[in-house]
Amino acid sequence: MDPATSPPESPDDRRRDADRTRREILDVATREFADRGYDGARVDEIAERTRTTKRMIYYYYGGKKQLYVAVLERAYAQIRAAEHQVNLDHLPPADAIRRLAEITFDHHEANPDFIRLVSIENIHRGEHIAQLDSMASLNSPAIQLIEQILKRGRAEGIFRDDVDAFDVHLAISAYCFFRIANRHTLSAIFGRDPVDPARREHYRRLLGEMIVSHLLTGG
Repeated sequence: MDPATSPPESPDDRRRDADRTRREILDVATREFADRGYDGARVDEIAERTRTTKRMIYYYYGGKKQLYVAVLERAYAQIRAAEHQVNLDHLPPADAIRRLAEITFDHHEANPDFIRLVSIENIHRGEHIAQLDSMASLNSPAIQLIEQILKRGRAEGIFRDDVDAFDVHLAISAYCFFRIANRHTLSAIFGRDPVDPARREHYRRLLGEMIVSHLLTGG
């Protein structure tokens, strides 16, 4: 079709193009920040690897710091979304907490860039994530979800009443995070790869068993 006779682009088309461009920028920026850290990442490099320009990146996000914060926000939003995509209410409490642990295990393994981004942000002492107003609303539901499961387990008399939901979240996250973040040092020191596909189900099952055993009365 002759461009001169093509129908004008509709507002919906322009919105979809803008949304697609933003997603592409975030995809590339995620890899750039994860690979090079905040200080090493370059907006010029991100622009070269996308179908946009540095000027447009600044137009959409305001600057490098704002882009990095947007990357962090999306990374946390994705794991929270994964947790809430699965209905745990129909599962018995022990199975529900085990399933939640497995979701975290699967997400961390499938998203090593998330692990690197969190490690980088901790190097910066949480400087950037502390500026994100939505972080509390993003992560509070994760604790609330665990608390709901614990409450059901206590009501049934199978879970201890002295376990805090944040502690459970910390234990699950620590296992999943450490396994990916320290893969290479653990392999070098012990000659064992914690991400070995042949041992994957063993580690996944072990996580669930540890968490549930800690919660059970008399455990």
